[in-house]
Amino acid sequence: MTMRSLDDFRTYADGLDHPEGVAVGPDGSVYAGGEAGQVYSIGAGGSVTEVARTGGFLLGLAVDGDGMIYACDTARREVVRVDPRDGTVETYSAGAPGAPFRNPNWPVFDDRGNLYVTDSGGWKQDDGHIVVIAPGGATSVWSRDLPRFPNGACLSADGSALLVIESLHPGVSRIPIEPDGSAGAASVVCELPGSVPDGIAVDESGGFYVACYRPDRIYYVDAAGTVQVFAEDPQGTVLAAPTNVVFVGAERRTLLVGSLGRWHLAACEVDVAGVGLRHPQRTNLS
Repeated sequence: MTMRSLDDFRTYADGLDHPEGVAVGPDGSVYAGGEAGQVYSIGAGGSVTEVARTGGFLLGLAVDGDGMIYACDTARREVVRVDPRDGTVETYSAGAPGAPFRNPNWPVFDDRGNLYVTDSGGWKQDDGHIVVIAPGGATSVWSRDLPRFPNGACLSADGSALLVIESLHPGVSRIPIEPDGSAGAASVVCELPGSVPDGIAVDESGGFYVACYRPDRIYYVDAAGTVQVFAEDPQGTVLAAPTNVVFVGAERRTLLVGSLGRWHLAACEVDVAGVGLRHPQRTNLS
């Protein structure tokens, strides 16, 4: 993987309110969140439309097969379900029994409609965990193996495991998804000393990109676990606290980057196509 310069990035959309989470729907629609609970739809040519507002502070987003958006709202301490067609917002989960959400951060769908959500817990309190929300909203604690501020997550390329960032490890770990849906034992994939990793997206080679809240940097980690810097921005203007990443476009060859520190989404082209996100049908999620 060749390191990119800042000249390789372009502004994909501008005028957002410190977007942390970015996601893509089954039809290629792009969505982002804002720090006042805005849900943005990003149209052709980078046009930005606010389609809903939760009243909280949005972190990660996921989209189901019918285009409904599932957003981690850290202020409301809920995962909310948003209909971008009419702006309706409803609570999908407030956490597991006996373990209500403290800081719901990032949601990941699997093909069966289960939604894995990192609950980061308190900063430097090592009390984070991961829950799974079954279709219909029943929520249970899935794993407590990664307590050091579990943050961004994604499925592995083959869907057999969840790759999870611990921002205060700092590094990326792998948790197998067992045949019965339970969590296997976590194992470290790579360590990223001197950084605060935040978001992750995997490509078709089994490698993955990690965006860092600090410093303003994106790593690429190949399938063998070798870490290299993909891009960095010492001034923090193009990549400004790049919190989350997702692949967009018909061939998923564009890496889209959220910028919590500013007001835009940045994009660059990549060599290997990204793995598509899972978009289970809502009929299985009611």
